Amino acid sequence: MVNVLEFFKNLPKKQCTECGGVIHEKADCYGNVCDECDHPAR
Repeated sequence: MVNVLEFFKNLPKKQCTECGGVIHEKADCYGNVCDECDHPAR
């Protein structure tokens, strides 16, 4: 059986559905779009 901590450490990085970039996880982050795509420069 796999240790729970090892399981979560080995999960793949979350990717943005818009650009494919890595999403930096936050405490309460359930989004699937990175900050750059969510708030594009105007």
